[in-house]
Amino acid sequence: MDMNFLEIFGTVVGLVYLWLEYRASIYLWIAGIIMPAIYIFVYYKAGLYADFGINIYYLIAAVYGWFFWMWGRRKGKSRESADMEKNGKLQQLSIVHTPCRYYLPLFFVFIISFLGIAWILIEYTDSNVPWLDSFTTALSIVGMWMLARKYIEQWFAWILVDIVCCGLYIYKDLYFTSALYGLYSIIAIFGYFKWKRLMSVP
Repeated sequence: MDMNFLEIFGTVVGLVYLWLEYRASIYLWIAGIIMPAIYIFVYYKAGLYADFGINIYYLIAAVYGWFFWMWGRRKGKSRESADMEKNGKLQQLSIVHTPCRYYLPLFFVFIISFLGIAWILIEYTDSNVPWLDSFTTALSIVGMWMLARKYIEQWFAWILVDIVCCGLYIYKDLYFTSALYGLYSIIAIFGYFKWKRLMSVP
């Protein structure tokens, strides 16, 4: 299949995904399954092996995110939420701040992933951008987990990933994908404030 077609199709799905994420809609996970399936081929062809590999993680995380958003519960849920469950009503998972106890483990996950992926790319692939590729991949691992848990700070991870990826994909001549990530970086900022407003909605 033509790579340009796949890249354009992936861009369209990515825009749908971004819009649904902006609205904190659970249906973002449907696009979240389709999009990595497309980019597996795009990134492999472009020699972005870390990005190729992380899309397997994205598929798994999308399934996890779907189930957690649908049926996950926070510790110490409110009496109102418990009453809704008792009456058979679906209570959508709320947006919350990342608990402080998770920051240090997430930092270690990022550092270990960053160094490990960079080493693999340098030693076993012909990648000419191993450090940037591993940086965006490691931060995406953290950001995707935070999104699956519906933590508002996930937007900070994506803003940084999107900015770096925008330049990286221009370098790799993936212009449609670069444009998508440039748009991501702008909308991610608005997404943060959108989620912040949704947090205040009773």
